[in-house]
Amino acid sequence: MTVTPGVDTGRISTALDPEAHRIVYDQYLPVDADGLGAELELISEVDRAHLVMLAEQGIADTARVRLLLREITALRQSGFEPVRRRAMPRGVYLAYEGHLVEVLGEEVGGVLHTGRSRNDLNATTIRLRTRAPYRAYLTETEQLGRVLLSKAAEYRDVTMPAYTHGQPAVPISYGHYLAGVASAVVRGLEGLVQAGSELDTNPLGAGAVGGTSVPIDPRRTAELLGFARAVPNSVDAVASRDFVLRLLSAAAVLGVALARAARDLTIWTTEEYGLLTVADDLVGSSSMMPQKRNPFLLEHVQGRATAGLGGFIGAASAMVTAPYTNAIAVGTEAARHLWPGLKSGTDAVTLLRLVVCGAVPNADRMTARAADGYTAATYLAEQLVLDGTPFRTAHHRVGQTVLGALATGESLADAIDPEILGTGTVTADSLRPDAVAAACAYGGGPGGGAVDRTVAGLSAELDRLHGIVTERRDRWTAGGRALDAAVGELTRQR
Repeated sequence: MTVTPGVDTGRISTALDPEAHRIVYDQYLPVDADGLGAELELISEVDRAHLVMLAEQGIADTARVRLLLREITALRQSGFEPVRRRAMPRGVYLAYEGHLVEVLGEEVGGVLHTGRSRNDLNATTIRLRTRAPYRAYLTETEQLGRVLLSKAAEYRDVTMPAYTHGQPAVPISYGHYLAGVASAVVRGLEGLVQAGSELDTNPLGAGAVGGTSVPIDPRRTAELLGFARAVPNSVDAVASRDFVLRLLSAAAVLGVALARAARDLTIWTTEEYGLLTVADDLVGSSSMMPQKRNPFLLEHVQGRATAGLGGFIGAASAMVTAPYTNAIAVGTEAARHLWPGLKSGTDAVTLLRLVVCGAVPNADRMTARAADGYTAATYLAEQLVLDGTPFRTAHHRVGQTVLGALATGESLADAIDPEILGTGTVTADSLRPDAVAAACAYGGGPGGGAVDRTVAGLSAELDRLHGIVTERRDRWTAGGRALDAAVGELTRQR
């Protein structure tokens, strides 16, 4: 027998899913994150748009703009190596600008900051920086929604008990449950899409806080940077980072739903419940106990899903005492909570998607638990009501019937006193959990094709949201292409 060390545990022979492995274990590997390079890349992108606009408006001499653009291009190609070697006693931007002035002279390098401040520059670059992690979060959330809907349709007829207070309540289907979770996920995606609308506004041109007397055109820089519009008020442009709070808030709301679903799935995969089996490449083992199959990815979902909540509290706490103007507490200290919140939220969404894809319901066990849990009792009481019995009376009678069934070990159908059935419309077949679930066709219950209707409606909503996200993404891409074209045109001129 061939055993792969570190993979084959005896009971589990499959390695962890690669995507799950990246999320769970790569956090322990050394990270070569170039934060300085990323910041300089964003600053230079804004500079390129600003310089193109200055030249087009006739504010700056085209020859000087051309020299600046060529030097900025060279810096980008070198990974900003000359700037990295400089001391930065007044921050990254001034070191970067200082290099341009030193290389090109004051008459050229000094043109760059015309009609602009670090305040509106920072308000712009933070929006650009947010785009990639935000887009990844949206993409993963949409994929989770579609997987939930696909599995809901697949398991629409797998009957199981719905639980309240941890006890079997009424019969539904596993597909009906997944469709319910999908409803929350799609609402969560809508919240994220709405929360990101402020990312489409261009604060560039607001200056330090009061705009500028230089006749700049923020609409043009908005177009070149992929924004939909310019911010109309200079105070709001530099003071507000509301999108940080809104994104973290939306992430927190979605995260609560993810964590709750992960808790359900964790319980249902236990030996005691045995309702679900998770694929080998999505479980872990024990370093000591050979029999273990631990659905540990769900614990990571619960741990990461609510990072947005912690981030929101941290960001809001940093902002709340700041004045409504440019403030480090808002633009730096509050904003730093955003990216970890988005990253952890994205990881939680991805892990839950993998588990939902790889979890198979144990249909016989689910149906047996629905029957053993006397989940048809409410239906029986309602049938007595339809035959003319007051509900509270019917509730009491059926409760007594269940008590008798528990004492004798009988099924609900066998324990029923024929005298309480009125017209006798209730039969043993009508009390099967699947029949009861099918009969509950009102109030959003599982019957009457409810799962298919929910899947169709939520799929259409996902398509609508996908269209909004695609429009944003395409605008961001188009802005980059337009900027490259404009810079290329200017730098080719002599």
